[in-house]
Amino acid sequence: MIRHIALFKLKPDCDWGDPAVAEAERIAARIGAEVPELLHWQTGRNTSARPIAYDFAVIGLLADQDALERYLVHPFHRQAIEKWRAISDWVVADLVEPEPALV
Repeated sequence: MIRHIALFKLKPDCDWGDPAVAEAERIAARIGAEVPELLHWQTGRNTSARPIAYDFAVIGLLADQDALERYLVHPFHRQAIEKWRAISDWVVADLVEPEPALV
């Protein structure tokens, strides 16, 4: 399993009241329903006021590296990326989930 995490930092001239930001948040929430490779999908605004904190996060779970690659090029995901590119900078991490321990 691959855990995909992306953190978004809004550009200085953008805030949550901006219609482009609201649209990016809406499309991000729909990715889980639109991209079949995603086994789990979670999105949300950050609640921390720390200066190093990012503003928004997405977390997805995919079966394997091949599913991750299909997710990355999926047209709906690409559409979401374009929305976020206009309003934010981001970082990504793709983590291999540990196998469950056998009891």
